Amino acid sequence: MEIDIQRITLDGKNYVMLSEDDFEDLIDGLKAQAILARVEAGEETWPMELVEELCETDSRIRTYRKYRGLTMTELATAAGISQPHLSDIENGKKTGSVDVLKRIATALKVDLDDLVV
Repeated sequence: MEIDIQRITLDGKNYVMLSEDDFEDLIDGLKAQAILARVEAGEETWPMELVEELCETDSRIRTYRKYRGLTMTELATAAGISQPHLSDIENGKKTGSVDVLKRIATALKVDLDDLVV
């Protein structure tokens, strides 16, 4: 990509001018570099299939649990709750307290906001 840059001096200060499209491309490139740096530093990314399922699912907890490869018993143990209680939450029979939802989120390595629509 070649950017057409014009250099000008006004009142003794140097400036550059470029087209709006070139400016937007430059900003997009900087944003992309920042995102890639976060990924390289270990920030988790989500596959498109997971994102689509999260938009359609009736249980985000179940979706994340399956994505993490956990059984219901494993997640319940990690969250410090019973498997039947987790089952009730996953199936919408119970909402779960904020404390329980926080523990589930921690066990799933997601933010609490990721579980609540």
